[in-house]
Amino acid sequence: MTALAAARLGVTVRILADHESGTGRPLAGVTVADWTDPAVLRDWAAGCDAVTVESEWAPADRLLAAVPDVRLRPGVATLTAIRHKGRQKRVLAEAGLPQPDHVLAATRADARDAVARFGQAVLKQFEGSYDGYGNATCRASDEVDAAWDTLAAEDGLLVEAFVPFVAEVAVTVARRPDGEAAVYPVVRSEHRDHRLHAATVPAGLSEATEAEARRVALATVTALDVTGVATVELFLLDEGGVLVNEVAPRPHNTAHLTIDASHTSQFENHVRAVLGWPLGETGLRVPAACMVNVLGDREGTTAPDLSAALAVPGASVHLYGKDSVRPTRKMGHVTVAAETLDLARERAEAAAAAVRL
Repeated sequence: MTALAAARLGVTVRILADHESGTGRPLAGVTVADWTDPAVLRDWAAGCDAVTVESEWAPADRLLAAVPDVRLRPGVATLTAIRHKGRQKRVLAEAGLPQPDHVLAATRADARDAVARFGQAVLKQFEGSYDGYGNATCRASDEVDAAWDTLAAEDGLLVEAFVPFVAEVAVTVARRPDGEAAVYPVVRSEHRDHRLHAATVPAGLSEATEAEARRVALATVTALDVTGVATVELFLLDEGGVLVNEVAPRPHNTAHLTIDASHTSQFENHVRAVLGWPLGETGLRVPAACMVNVLGDREGTTAPDLSAALAVPGASVHLYGKDSVRPTRKMGHVTVAAETLDLARERAEAAAAAVRL
């Protein structure tokens, strides 16, 4: 989707992938090679005005070592801080940003003490934990050993106090190399089985809470010195406050609805930001919108049938061109804009359920 946005702006895109995939090929030159090989990186990056990443787990440090003068956006320092939860927590703490109580546990004894103090906590791997993977919930200190044996690396685990949140929300920010930024409206997110199911906008917050969520998101992205688009996922508390949960330094699933609901999509603003171009308007151009993810429900190849989904009024179906289906794999999404949020949600759920892969 970033390549599609770039093509609309007349930008030539090269993609370096470490495995074969159907995505991106209609729009960009795709090189499938070992992206840890310095020679591959040098050849691929030659002549690029800027390089960005689709995932914070891409070996950006290797790219910079191979091509020192490349304009990597976001930079290695940003990616290194974000992908290690311990470093990320330290940066946010130094900036005075609100986040859940936590302990960087170097030993299982540290973890036991933290769980005993918090009462209920989530143990997370510093790297690689997402969408329910790489973490475990402990309700008492005697549950720590099993989680530690399964998850702990040499540097231990993050122990984060359980947060009794009332909702999860997300804010996407586009930020240029010079620090100029544009903030999108707050999106309310709903997860099922630890995966994003739906995102809705407006988020239905008070004016003060909306402003606070946007302030915290912008401050978070600034503290981490992100260039490009980043999404800050937040816990919404009962009294209206927010806590930073996760940070993704790239276009994010919760903001896919910006393609159909905003004046400028997150993907276009990502391209603009990494190239240092003026940022586009981030406001809504519709009264309300809902995005629902389309997940695989079987193993096999794709043969999409969209006839029923496209019959739903206002349905905009986006399939990602993945060449195989497997259960729970994100294959696409559906967005519906409507006069009311209830109507947008009803239609988006119906259209997503009607997609046949």
